[in-house]
Amino acid sequence: MTRVLVVDDEPQIVRALVINLKARKYEVDAAHDGASALELAAARHPDVVVLDLGLPDMDGVEVIRGLRGWTRVPIIVLSARHASDEKVEALDAGADDYVTKPFGMDELLARMRAAVRRAEPVSGEDDPMVVTDSFTVDLAAKKVNRDGTDVRLTPTEWHLLEVLVRNAGRLVSQTQLLQEVWGPAYRTETNYLRVYLAQLRRKLEADPSHPRHFITEAGMGYRFEA
Repeated sequence: MTRVLVVDDEPQIVRALVINLKARKYEVDAAHDGASALELAAARHPDVVVLDLGLPDMDGVEVIRGLRGWTRVPIIVLSARHASDEKVEALDAGADDYVTKPFGMDELLARMRAAVRRAEPVSGEDDPMVVTDSFTVDLAAKKVNRDGTDVRLTPTEWHLLEVLVRNAGRLVSQTQLLQEVWGPAYRTETNYLRVYLAQLRRKLEADPSHPRHFITEAGMGYRFEA
């Protein structure tokens, strides 16, 4: 059974989410501030976190950074903030998706299911080890190692890396990447790609400003070169 951690200081939203999630056989924990959220996440190990940014004790971005210090659990931001730079900041901190209030329950549940699916291991595939001069990618174990140290990637970062690595040397269009990683509803959200490719370059490239492995083909897509 999938466990969800709902983090929001609006009681009516928490109540609506708990009722709808439990009706769909999810296990649900709820927190009303950032500190409680971090404690619950450590104690209960949720499969997905639904997080409001406007919390009474700390900004939700701080919660994302706190979680990303030790877990790759999918994080879906739920917020009334509409500004693009605030969305980018949350995604840059390690969130996997962003839903703006007011929201449709069906859309939120669909995005939550997609985030959980992306985090699940894929079995039964012929998974190679990809080796570059800077890092190695073990597709079977879903691990990335750089200079002898495991690199923590979010589920979305991993999924994006996996699609590019499995198409090594080939141009993968923006539309294909968005559809495979986020789903058909995101085919025009090219800003997601910019944010996540920047994150992968920072974590894996020796010189992120002059990438050797994650190549941008302007206006078309991206290519991974080992």
